[in-house]
Amino acid sequence: MSYSGGLDTTVAISLLKERLKAEIITVTVDVGQKEDFEKIEETALKVGAIKHYLIDAKNEFLGNYVLPCIKMNCLYEEQYPLGTALARPLIAKKVVEIAKKEGANAIAHGSTSKGNDQVRFDLTIMAEVPDKQIITPVRKWRLTREWELSYAKKKGIPIKNIHASFSIDENLWSRSIEGDVIDDATKKPPESAFEWTVPIDKTPSTPQKIVIEFKEGVPTAIDGEELSLKEIVTNLNKIGGTHGIGRIDMIENRLVGLKSREVYEAPAATILIASHKELEKMVYTPREYRFKRTIDQMWSDLVYQGLWHEPLRKTLQQTGENMNKWVSGAITLELYKGNIIINGRYSKYSLYDEKKADYNKGWYPTEEEAVGFIRIWGFHSLDSYWKRGE
Repeated sequence: MSYSGGLDTTVAISLLKERLKAEIITVTVDVGQKEDFEKIEETALKVGAIKHYLIDAKNEFLGNYVLPCIKMNCLYEEQYPLGTALARPLIAKKVVEIAKKEGANAIAHGSTSKGNDQVRFDLTIMAEVPDKQIITPVRKWRLTREWELSYAKKKGIPIKNIHASFSIDENLWSRSIEGDVIDDATKKPPESAFEWTVPIDKTPSTPQKIVIEFKEGVPTAIDGEELSLKEIVTNLNKIGGTHGIGRIDMIENRLVGLKSREVYEAPAATILIASHKELEKMVYTPREYRFKRTIDQMWSDLVYQGLWHEPLRKTLQQTGENMNKWVSGAITLELYKGNIIINGRYSKYSLYDEKKADYNKGWYPTEEEAVGFIRIWGFHSLDSYWKRGE
């Protein structure tokens, strides 16, 4: 069973034992969430699990999920950098590995029938082990938070953050915040909802300049210091959060057919994707750039929709990987009052040529060349205008 240590999955352990007479092996996957993993294991065993696994998947998450996300400029509906959506197929994959190891005849998770995660978990499990039964206690028995709290109290089940106002999902790439007053789309999210970022009025009064270097689409250094991807993401989350960067408040089209109000914190993701996109503008031809924007959106939609195993996702990602061969260079930017200000760009593959572009000293076509180009460029438009009488 995929076990987060929260209310849904903790109550699920007891219910699976009680109603299905099941023996439960719990699996917690560390993708960078700030949790007391010893306490999570203690709770799982106390409630009735016969064994517990903790899997450190942070490096795999960064290398196989976050890095492709950066290369594909992963923004669902132009805002959400897919933090939870990226983590779910990895978590499900790790749970499947333990299920195989232990010879389990079913796999359980804590998703509801109203959210996107049920699709992401189920499809990954179906792809990895199509013969395994999937059990979702919250969905199967239509559990509500109120019922779960009452049940936990009656059974003496320890629940963490029992009075928490918000539902939080966190990993190295993003922090998502749902529930309570956030569900009211007319109201500003309270400051108590945020942890990674500070409000604009408490950010530094002077901008901070940083330089981010990329090699073939991979961020490799900050301010000339070579760092691992984990170090870069961790550092940029702190730096960006200090300047109020990475707060996302959006009305999101969920996979299940509902619109939802979603709030995220993703400073590093926001900075890295903005920098990567800016470098792409330097090195791609106009047609490459427009094509890449199209496949970026398609890739992001597929990941959000739980279709990690969709062949098209893999094909788009391989295409993006090939195109990122030219995305090497550096972006100079300033972070200030929630803004990312691009101040400079450099790449050895840059297609920008100052000698040609300069209005004072640069190349100019002749009058004949300019008029000829314009006439040929507009042939179809002009023909239709004349013949249709528009």
